[in-house]
Amino acid sequence: MFLNTLTPKFYVALTGTSSLISGLILIFEWWYFRKYGTSFIEQVSVSHLRPLLGGVDSSSPSNSNTSNGEADSNRQSVSECKVWRNPLNLFRGAEYNRYTWVTGREPLTYYDMNLSAQDHQTFFTCDSDHLRPADAIMQKAWRERNPQARISAAHEALELEDCATAYILLAEEEATTIMEAERLFKQALKAGESCYRRSQQLQHHGTQYEAQHRRDTNVLVYIKRRLAMCSRKLGRTREAVKMMRDLMKEFPLLSMFNIHENLLESLLELQNYADVQAVLAKYDDISLPKSATICYTAALLKARAVSDKFSPEAASRRGLSTAEMNAVEAIHRAVEFNPHVPKYLLEMKSLILPPEHILKRGDSEAIAYAFFHLQHWKRVEGALNLLHCTWEGTFRMIPYPLEKGHLFYPYPICTETADRELLPTVFHEVSVYPKKELPFFILFTAGLCSFTAMLALLTHQFPELMGVFAKAVMFWPIYSKINN
Repeated sequence: MFLNTLTPKFYVALTGTSSLISGLILIFEWWYFRKYGTSFIEQVSVSHLRPLLGGVDSSSPSNSNTSNGEADSNRQSVSECKVWRNPLNLFRGAEYNRYTWVTGREPLTYYDMNLSAQDHQTFFTCDSDHLRPADAIMQKAWRERNPQARISAAHEALELEDCATAYILLAEEEATTIMEAERLFKQALKAGESCYRRSQQLQHHGTQYEAQHRRDTNVLVYIKRRLAMCSRKLGRTREAVKMMRDLMKEFPLLSMFNIHENLLESLLELQNYADVQAVLAKYDDISLPKSATICYTAALLKARAVSDKFSPEAASRRGLSTAEMNAVEAIHRAVEFNPHVPKYLLEMKSLILPPEHILKRGDSEAIAYAFFHLQHWKRVEGALNLLHCTWEGTFRMIPYPLEKGHLFYPYPICTETADRELLPTVFHEVSVYPKKELPFFILFTAGLCSFTAMLALLTHQFPELMGVFAKAVMFWPIYSKINN
């Protein structure tokens, strides 16, 4: 009786409400997928419902006995997902802040700036800072979140004595031009060298003095590297190259700053390709960690030998020469290491300011590389054309990049999550590799929304006919049971 008393308006309301609810779920699922790269329903199902339904916990002992190969691959994946300091990071006051003043956009994320604060505390502080009043003030300044409070603390420290780290902070954050930053770094160099010489003489007198000397060494290397970068930005490239070479000779063990990547960029600016090859011969070694700068610079040098005369039509007729084959293999190697770079070099995707930290093989590293090296690729005639013709061929060699690589370990699955934290996703679409297919639940809710919306429309247009159809569907199980 209840079913017989239902009017067509009820069916219109029912199907319309179902369409609205499924549409809202679809919108939320799509937003969540664009923001986090995964389905919300799928994530909740795996994380919360599966254990309740008796699913196997991934941390259970039965699944903990993996093979040695898988364990090595996991360790490599973890190491490749480590976030690194960008060797070519810009100056906050003179470059990042100027971008904000002009566009009103924040080029750095909170996560990125927080990592920089941790770096500064690691490199520029030590346990004995409380013994020197200026260093004690700077120790608090590096932990301060408010930029104006940091700058005020640096000025307060300079009132007490010449403090190298205070000059560093002012050069990085208060200086509004590169020339002003260079002037402050020169003052920092004078104070830093004095502290370094003093702590060098006392470093063997105890662990406290050894920590001070380690800190003073980090400060001095940082100042000299930033002074070299100032020279490079002001057009004094040969002077910058000399400063970087001297720094690498003086402190050969401090590879954490990756000064050789600054040197490679400056040598490319001078078009000193022989010296670039010499640096690559030292650092492009199988036992050393790779980077986009290493791999793509090696590809650029090999492409330079053939790119000016390269023609895809001629190559398809006669085949590739040995030199062309070497260039193509170098490009494939570089693209396998970081597949995001070609779209920026070929200007298929717009560039933004590089972050202060990068993830190797990720979109953040690709942006940092292309931002500084695009001009060097353009300078080599035909290099971008050769890249355009050959880079997509890499993916045919690695059909399952997350499972098995060709020259490198499988592509790490964590890059997208880390890049979304490092890059300003408000105005930049993070590049994802390999391209993810839409999750099942998005397709399901899209189909459900479309189907219920169509039913609502048909019920509104043909109420009596759809009412008969709905009753027939509802009573069909009863009729079939009676007939049986």
